[in-house]
Amino acid sequence: MSDKLKNILEWVFCFVVAFILAVVIKYFVGTPTIVKQESMVPTLQEGQRLILNRLYRTFHQTPKRGEIITFEAPTIKGYTNLENINPESPIANYSNEPQNLWSKFTYNVLEIGKESYIKRVIALPGEHVKIENGKVYINGEELQEDYLRPGLETPTKTGSGIAFSDFTVPEGCIFAMGDNRTKSTDCREFGCIPIEKIESKVWIRFWPLNLFGKV
Repeated sequence: MSDKLKNILEWVFCFVVAFILAVVIKYFVGTPTIVKQESMVPTLQEGQRLILNRLYRTFHQTPKRGEIITFEAPTIKGYTNLENINPESPIANYSNEPQNLWSKFTYNVLEIGKESYIKRVIALPGEHVKIENGKVYINGEELQEDYLRPGLETPTKTGSGIAFSDFTVPEGCIFAMGDNRTKSTDCREFGCIPIEKIESKVWIRFWPLNLFGKV
């Protein structure tokens, strides 16, 4: 083998190893992201840069109330017909799952063509949620939400006109909403999120530098 070919193969090997390590770290440990929407204002602003903790998904952990998470966006973002909603099982619809091994890898691991949401966990499995008069009640007690802008209420009417506002969170699911309640497409419109669809917990904000720190 010539020295030139040997050098080329060494570079190819280094590239392959670096790619595999990057994919493993991104999927199982953590990854950076950019806030692209205003649904989490004032906690998160559009354009801020975050590091996401993927260990929640790796170890199949159930998030805690109040934590900010990312999850795969459901197939159906909202309902216009009450007949399409099962109040006994208010779970978000995921019907466009990739079928073959390569499409699963590119979609779930490389996240090509995948849409994700950043929201705050409001209710956990088995808890009863009721949104009424601009307030959120968990098991009959008003939820104290100091992270919201003063005076902001939680409306039950959504962009689709139909909202999940009085239900029990199914086992294996969580209910999440954005802090900017009037500008957020969230579980009020599409239902509760299966825990296996949670991708990460928002961990650190590293940009802008004056807001650097744990979220």
